[in-house]
Amino acid sequence: MVGQSPKWMILVAAIWIQAFTGTNFDFSAYSSQMKSVLGITQVQLNYLAVASDMGKVFGWSSGLALLYFPLSVVLFMAAFIGFIGYGLQWLVISGVISLPYIVSPEERVRKMGFDYMSGDAKLSKYPAVFDWQTVEKHTKPFYEVLLLCLLAGCSICWFNTVCFVLCIRNFPVNRALALSLTVSFNGVSAALYALAGNATNSSSSALYLLLNAIIPLLVSIAALPPILHQPPLETQTADAARSDSIMFLLLNIFAVFTGIYLLLFGSNTSGATSARFFFAGAIFLLVFPICVPGVVYARKWFHRTVHSSFRFENSSFLLVDDDDLELHKQLSREASYEEIGLPSKGFAHEMTNQMCSGCCKWWCDKMIGKDQLAILGEEHSAQLLVRRLDFWLYYFAYFCGGTIGLVYSNNLGQIAQSLGEGSNTTALLTLYSSFSFFGRLLSAAPDYIRAKLYFARTGWLTIALLPTPIAFFLLAATGSSAVLRASTALLGWSSGFIFAAAVSITSELFGPNSVGVNHNILITNIPIGSLVYGVLAALVYDSNAELAPVGGDTESLICMGRQCYLLTFLGWGCLSVVGLISSLMLFLRTKHAYDAFERNRQLAEACQVTFGE
Repeated sequence: MVGQSPKWMILVAAIWIQAFTGTNFDFSAYSSQMKSVLGITQVQLNYLAVASDMGKVFGWSSGLALLYFPLSVVLFMAAFIGFIGYGLQWLVISGVISLPYIVSPEERVRKMGFDYMSGDAKLSKYPAVFDWQTVEKHTKPFYEVLLLCLLAGCSICWFNTVCFVLCIRNFPVNRALALSLTVSFNGVSAALYALAGNATNSSSSALYLLLNAIIPLLVSIAALPPILHQPPLETQTADAARSDSIMFLLLNIFAVFTGIYLLLFGSNTSGATSARFFFAGAIFLLVFPICVPGVVYARKWFHRTVHSSFRFENSSFLLVDDDDLELHKQLSREASYEEIGLPSKGFAHEMTNQMCSGCCKWWCDKMIGKDQLAILGEEHSAQLLVRRLDFWLYYFAYFCGGTIGLVYSNNLGQIAQSLGEGSNTTALLTLYSSFSFFGRLLSAAPDYIRAKLYFARTGWLTIALLPTPIAFFLLAATGSSAVLRASTALLGWSSGFIFAAAVSITSELFGPNSVGVNHNILITNIPIGSLVYGVLAALVYDSNAELAPVGGDTESLICMGRQCYLLTFLGWGCLSVVGLISSLMLFLRTKHAYDAFERNRQLAEACQVTFGE
C-alpha cells in the first residue's frame, strides 16, 4: 500500500490544477469593464472571448512539447504562458502600461472608429486636421489584447493536457473515473475566483485578470512535488482496481459537498472578512483530499480486520473499460451476432421499421439504419472519422449543446446587465460554475450504476441536452430574475455534463488509442461556435444599444431591456433543438453497439464463472 500513496497525491495535484486553471469561465466577471476601458463594441468583445476559446485549436502544441520536455517543465510552461497572457491584460486594463501598436492609430480610426461611432459623428472626436497625438490618446490596444487572450487560452489547454497525462499514466485501469473527477473541478474555477476576488477587492473586476495570472502559477508550484515523484507503473490486480473504484466513489461524494459549499458561499458579498473566511474554507476543502493516502491505509486495515467477510465481486464501475473493450472486440470478430445471441444489423433495421412508417421510412433507413457501428472501440483514423455519419451527428450535438452553454457563460455579464441584474453578475457566474461542476460529476453516474441500470452513454448525452432548449425558451419568454437564475443553472449543468462525458464517448465510438487526435477534431466546434454564436448575439445586442457614458469622457455601447438578447435566446433555443435531434439519432444508431458490448461482457463473465467452478 505504500506504493499506492504517491498516485493519490498526484490525483490531488491534478484536482488543484484543474480547479484553478479554468480561467476562461470568469470572463464575464470583467468583460463589462474591459469593454468600457477599451471602448469597443459587443462584437469586438466577443472576438476577445473567441480568442480565448481559440486556444483549443492550438492544444496539439502541448502534446508536441511533451515529446521533448518532462511533464513538470510543460506544467510551468503553461503557467508562464498564462502569467504573461493575463498579466499583461491586467496591466493594460489598469492603465499601468501601454502596449506598442500592431495597427497604426490612423488605421485604427478607419477600422475601429466606424465600429463604435455612428454616421459622420465618428470623426467629431478628432480634429479636422488630424493631430495623431490626439488620435493615439483615444485609440486603445484592441488587437494587442486579442493576441493576449489567445495566449491565455492556449495555457488552459496545456494545463488540461498535463492533467490528462497524469490521470492516464497513474490510473490506467480507472482512468475514466480519474479523468471525470479531475475535469469536474475545472467547473468550479469561476466560483473559486469569485470568492478570491471578493476576499481581495470586490470593487475591482479587473482584479480577476491579476488572479488569473498569479494563482495558476502558485498552484503549479504546490503541485510540483508529487509530480516529480511519480511512482513507477505497476500491474494492478483486480482487487486493487476494485478498491480504487470504491475510493473514487468516496472522492466523488466529497466533491459533491465541495460543490454545495461553493454554491452556497461562492458569491458571498457581505464583506471582505466573511469572503476571506469562506475562501479559506474552500481552500481547506481542496486540500483535504490530500488525506486520501491515510484513508487508503485505514481502509486496508479495516478490510483486513473488520470487513473481511464482505466481497465486492462483479462491482466494476466502468461502463466501458479497456479490458472489457478488447474482449468485446475479440468476441465480435470470432463469432457472428446470431451465434452469441446479440442484436444484428437486421435487428437495427427491424427497430427502425417499428419506429418509422410511411413517407419518413426511407429517411429513417438512410439516417439510422445505414452504416451503423458494428462494435465499440474500433480505431478510426482522422480520414475515416470525418467520413462517418456518427461523427457528424456527434459533432452537431456538441456544437448545438455544450458549446452554446459556453457562449452563454461568456455573455453572462452583458445578459445580466441588460436585464437589470448587473450587480448580481458574480452570483450568476458562481451559479453557472457550481452547476457545471455538478454536471461534470454526474457524467460519471452511468459508470457507477451499470449493475443496476445499463444505458448507452450516447443516451445519457441526449438526456443531458434536454435542459438546454428549455432554458433558452424560458429566457425568451420572460426576463425575470428567478428565470435567469434557473436557466443559468440548467445551462451550467447541461454543458458541464457534455464536456466531461465527451472524452469517454469519443473513446468508445471511435477507439481509445485514437482519442487524442479524434477528440481534438471534435472540440474544434468550440472556437467555431464561440465565433458564430457570439457574433450573432453581439450584432443583435449592438443593433439595440445606445452610446452611454461609463466614466470620465469614455462612452460605450450599452443595451438595456429584454430586446437585447430576445432574438438570440430564440435562435440559440432552436439550434439546441437541432443538437437534441442529432444526439437522439446518434443514440438510435449506436444503441445496438452498446447492447452488443454489454451482452458480450455478461457472456464473458458467465464463462469465467463456469471455468472457475
